[in-house]
Amino acid sequence: MLNHLGQKIRELREKQNLLLRQVAAKLEVDTALMSKIERGERNASKQQVIDIAKILKAKEDELLTLWLADKLESAVGDENHLASDALNILKKNLKK
Repeated sequence: MLNHLGQKIRELREKQNLLLRQVAAKLEVDTALMSKIERGERNASKQQVIDIAKILKAKEDELLTLWLADKLESAVGDENHLASDALNILKKNLKK
């Protein structure tokens, strides 16, 4: 399973030449947790994603969209054959 949010966080952090521990300190979490978030071994909370966006001067909506995509992909699990139909139903309901 891909880790869209973690990959983007790492990309943004590295572009700004920030160390993992620097971002973790600003987020007020330990470096190990920040590392797990980047690797997709731990999910960030919505508030943490908002805070990370501020720290990395990123678009909040972009990071929240990746966060939600990771959550949806995790919920789908290995039900890939049904996921597309389920997402289509969800899209229709969201348009209402």
